[in-house]
Amino acid sequence: MKNENIIEDTDIFSPYQQSLPNSTSANANIQAILENMDCRDGMKQLKENSVSLVLTDPPYFIDGMGDDWDTEKLNKRVKPGVIGSLPAGMKFSVEQGRELQKFLAPVADEWMRVIRPGGFCLVFSQNRLGHRTAIALEDAGFEIRDVLIWRYEGQAKAFSQDHFIRKRKIPDKEKDRLLQKIGGRKTPQLKPQGEMIILAQAPREGTFVDNWDKWETGLIDVNNPIINASQFPGTVIPSKKPKERYGHMTAKPVDLLQHLIRIFSAPRALVLDSFAGSGSTGVAAILEGRDFIGYEIEAEMATRAQERIKATLSDQNYRRITKPPLR
Repeated sequence: MKNENIIEDTDIFSPYQQSLPNSTSANANIQAILENMDCRDGMKQLKENSVSLVLTDPPYFIDGMGDDWDTEKLNKRVKPGVIGSLPAGMKFSVEQGRELQKFLAPVADEWMRVIRPGGFCLVFSQNRLGHRTAIALEDAGFEIRDVLIWRYEGQAKAFSQDHFIRKRKIPDKEKDRLLQKIGGRKTPQLKPQGEMIILAQAPREGTFVDNWDKWETGLIDVNNPIINASQFPGTVIPSKKPKERYGHMTAKPVDLLQHLIRIFSAPRALVLDSFAGSGSTGVAAILEGRDFIGYEIEAEMATRAQERIKATLSDQNYRRITKPPLR
């Protein structure tokens, strides 16, 4: 069912028509826009109650991945799973969480303003900072509904201390004593096998039925999940890390994003990604028949994302024209 409120009642795309050409096919209706700008500025141009679903992956505020994120600088420091000389995420400071919450607070306020009553907000988070993400959302007025886990197979990152002991300028006997006492123990990092997704929801207007009737938000579609299609959707969602990351070090798999979009939004709903990165959320939204608006602050990354989104729109429009409906 087409969500009549998106285009007719909320002309969300009119300020952006020149930034990313929409489909010109008469048989295609999906609109997708990606702006090269700071989302904190861009979202101010959106109308209240215009977005049905927020699905986004903000900076994690670890190892230089903060509000000063610079892909070029990070790529020079990064090897697979390692940043500088330490495993990714090992550099620890309690200030990281505080800075993340401070950064997300005004962003979450804008999410709360633009989202429809009952709309869902799904935010990826580094596991040990997930509580700060949840607090920022809750303080903005969202209800924290659950924590989902993107399940994947990561690489063990714990460091042995043997090398550091052997480098110490102490007698060999003292080195042997320390090595024996530590007994092969490593830094406190278990093998990563999942990433948190904070599931928040804007308060409803009235009952679930009344809210859906007015806004088409607040309920979930469990009838046709993409991942584990034969099972009722669960909070642990397995999906392999993408092989192609389009230049973005934390790219998410499109099938995972499609899975979430299908469950937590209605067809023709408007999906917002405030930290669009390589554009995977936009691609997933188009594939699921949703409208999309996203923001990416890095110019080069925004260009890549725009190209992916344009290509996906063109491909989907071609399929609509050349393939007859199944029913």
